[in-house]
Amino acid sequence: MAVRAVVIEADGGSRGNPGPAGYGAVVRDPETGEVLAERSESIGTATNNVAEYRGLIAGLEAAAELGAAEVEARMDSKLVVEQMCGRWQIKHPGLRPLAAQAAGLVGRFTAVRFTWVPRDRNRHADALANAAMDAAASGVVPEAKAEAREAAVVRATGTDPATTPASWEPRPTEEATRLILVRHGETERTVQKHYSGRGDVPLTERGRAQARATAARVAALAPSVAAVVSSPLSRCTATAEAIAAQVGNPPVRTDDDLIECDFGVWEGHTFAEVRERWAAELDAWLASTRVAPPKGESFVAVAERTGRAVDRLRSAYPGETVVVVSHVSPIKLVLRDALAAGDAFLHRLYLDTAGISVLDLYPDGGVAVRSVNDTSHLTDA
Repeated sequence: MAVRAVVIEADGGSRGNPGPAGYGAVVRDPETGEVLAERSESIGTATNNVAEYRGLIAGLEAAAELGAAEVEARMDSKLVVEQMCGRWQIKHPGLRPLAAQAAGLVGRFTAVRFTWVPRDRNRHADALANAAMDAAASGVVPEAKAEAREAAVVRATGTDPATTPASWEPRPTEEATRLILVRHGETERTVQKHYSGRGDVPLTERGRAQARATAARVAALAPSVAAVVSSPLSRCTATAEAIAAQVGNPPVRTDDDLIECDFGVWEGHTFAEVRERWAAELDAWLASTRVAPPKGESFVAVAERTGRAVDRLRSAYPGETVVVVSHVSPIKLVLRDALAAGDAFLHRLYLDTAGISVLDLYPDGGVAVRSVNDTSHLTDA
């Protein structure tokens, strides 16, 4: 019987990039999560990106066979998602026929939406792909690999994180875009522990010293910086300008999507004051990233715009280093997504003023977090 809407989870990979490759795809009922179809195959020697496209194609074909009208395709390959959405160019000639085949399948549905998800949320398809890769590497014929595929899925979706496959796969050989994330220097509100969102408060004298120390640290970390991008608020632009002066004076470019969360009526108040005056609202905000402070902005909304900013940087500066100067909430959200962490991460991670975090973004959507909240440069600030 035909289904109205389905979710496709798709993945692919290779042992060596290129190397023995395979893909996996799962089709689910979006309401119940029930698995409606599975597809996986060893495809010989290929690259990660080719295998990922093959997984998407297999998932779309399975959804079409089920008679689905609406599809959400979820993948942990940023490259495939962005290319299928038309936001990234398809530069590799080997991927263009696969993208065209996928696009032809998309035309068979009423609506198709592509969504990037962290690898941790794509375990079933990842396990199918890994079983197919194992089969390709060992020369096992497709008909003989069902038992290994089932065992891989059980391992990946079980409760023991140590059994999750592919945790230690080598990164691709392509150069990553490196983001050096810097929280702005100290302000009066950070000293007083007040909510400081859209209010444009300047750096203190100590904050300016922190900015100078941070600039020296960034210059040591990155001999070559392609761009310095900042929140438009002055506490960030002042920090960014100090950094730019130490790394070859690239122009400081502002991006409104990097601005701090709008804390609404809580702006300028301490946590204790908010607890006293808006207890119910605070409890709801702490419990869900979808809840906004009164007249403010939710963390879900902040994550959407910081995600856009990161995507633009990955696309505009492939293989280069970019310094990003922002605030606590945007940086925490970028790190949460990079680490595939849950929302509790946001309330457990502490970010100091002028702290530095570093992450690498690979062309295939992979992420490597190199450091979080490095403050070693602030001992004399």
